[in-house]
Amino acid sequence: MLEYAAQLFDPAAMAIVLGGSIAAAILRSTRRDLERALASVVPLVRAAPDRDADAAEQSVRQIERLVELKGIACADRIKSGDPFILKAAARLADAPSIEAFGEWAVEEIEQRRVRHEAVLAVWRSAADAAPSMGMIGTVLGLIGMFMAMDDPARIGPAMALAMLTTLYGLCLGTILFGTIAARLERLSVAERAWQSGALGRLEAVVRGQPMAEVWLRKCRRPAQ
Repeated sequence: MLEYAAQLFDPAAMAIVLGGSIAAAILRSTRRDLERALASVVPLVRAAPDRDADAAEQSVRQIERLVELKGIACADRIKSGDPFILKAAARLADAPSIEAFGEWAVEEIEQRRVRHEAVLAVWRSAADAAPSMGMIGTVLGLIGMFMAMDDPARIGPAMALAMLTTLYGLCLGTILFGTIAARLERLSVAERAWQSGALGRLEAVVRGQPMAEVWLRKCRRPAQ
């Protein structure tokens, strides 16, 4: 089995398909998008939206208690391991009004959606290009076969190139790049869902404050 699998690997065929797919993704994307696409490999493996949502729920409750006891300007004193919650808490404490915080929340989620879509576009570009690069390799292999009709020893390698590039194109496009894009899309939707929920909770906390329209600038001490 291992010997047969080894026979299915051809460096030239892999270079055509993998190299061509990566080149297509690079040409279709910006440098920043490519950097983010490479960085997305880490959350691809480690991301746990349910765990993050539970942690955000606990952090929001802490912020609620802080706001109730000390005032809105103390919201940024929250201790959390989530950068998004810390950023939201800082915005909540420094925002000049409820409306300003609400506008920031909408803009923040939209910016995250745009960034996520840009990353997905990189992986989708590679997934779309892989089968096409496989077909290009197949055509090259067929050309090699026709050019070697007078030399039977050269027909086999050319046919192998034609078949393997098709195989690689399908596998890389569907199993690798396509799967990565699909998983990142699901993670993006799940992440933005709990982040939107957390921001909505924070905005509701602010609106529930009796002096929210004045927007406290200094932390109050808890009532004795």
